[in-house]
Amino acid sequence: MFEDLEKYKSLDFYARQIVEGYLTGLHRSPFHGFSVEFAEHRQYTTGESTRNIDWKLYGRTNKLFVKRFEEETNLRCQLVIDHSGSMLFPTERHGNLQNPNKLTFACYATAVLSELLVRQRDAFGLSLISNGIDLQTDCRSNRVHQQYLLSLLEKELLQHTPDKAGDKTQLKDTQISEALHLIAEQLHKRSLVVIFTDALVKPSDQDPLMDALRHLRHCKHEVILFHTLHLAQEVQFTFPNRPTEFIDLETGRQLKVNPAEVADKYREKMAHQTADIKQHAIRYRIDYQPVDIAQGFDQVMLPYLLKRSRHQ
Repeated sequence: MFEDLEKYKSLDFYARQIVEGYLTGLHRSPFHGFSVEFAEHRQYTTGESTRNIDWKLYGRTNKLFVKRFEEETNLRCQLVIDHSGSMLFPTERHGNLQNPNKLTFACYATAVLSELLVRQRDAFGLSLISNGIDLQTDCRSNRVHQQYLLSLLEKELLQHTPDKAGDKTQLKDTQISEALHLIAEQLHKRSLVVIFTDALVKPSDQDPLMDALRHLRHCKHEVILFHTLHLAQEVQFTFPNRPTEFIDLETGRQLKVNPAEVADKYREKMAHQTADIKQHAIRYRIDYQPVDIAQGFDQVMLPYLLKRSRHQ
């Protein structure tokens, strides 16, 4: 077991601190008009029941507002994490929030988004996917549900400690297209689907992945695709110029090469794959957001808030 394991017990506290700090800065930014607090009231609409009008507030403001209850939500959001083997990269950085691996980043980013969602009283659920849907929860909008989801994220992180990363019984293929098709069908109400994935699939699985994303849009769901990568190593391929052993975290296959000899070809293929994903996202009107796990949560929070503001 590793030393940072205790940090997972404070996932809730960490998410709240991140959101508090971020929203404090947001109020001072050009986005200061965006609603970031609990929507405890909504404006009265002519013709609806007057039963829930807040008459005390009317006395102070001379405007009619209706009390909002917890089940009244503005948005339904499904938070989807690809937890296949490749998301464990770099394995030595698991649990290190200053320099995380992809799964650690995705879980904490999801916790942060859940904090934003619960503050807005929006309904949200969690899906963990690999070569199918491994876990999926209902959408709810309260703190109890958030705590349940955070406990699932903590469990997910604890299951993928470095001492287990090489366990072949835990290796999962990245065939997330089938899972995304199922999610598209199972979300009966129009939802915002937020996906964290590195999209590192075999060339033969690239088109099925694009088809699954298109299926989500066909079902009228809005989609934010956070393309979650370690920029320095997975995109720029910056490794020491010496023979290095690479291990496929999904198949366990090992390959020893000199990075300098394959770097140009690797970067070319990676650039082509990334451009293809981005092109399809634009075509299907999906919000494509490349994420470098070394750059913090702001790159996740702002795109979400901009997408969320369209529902106001």
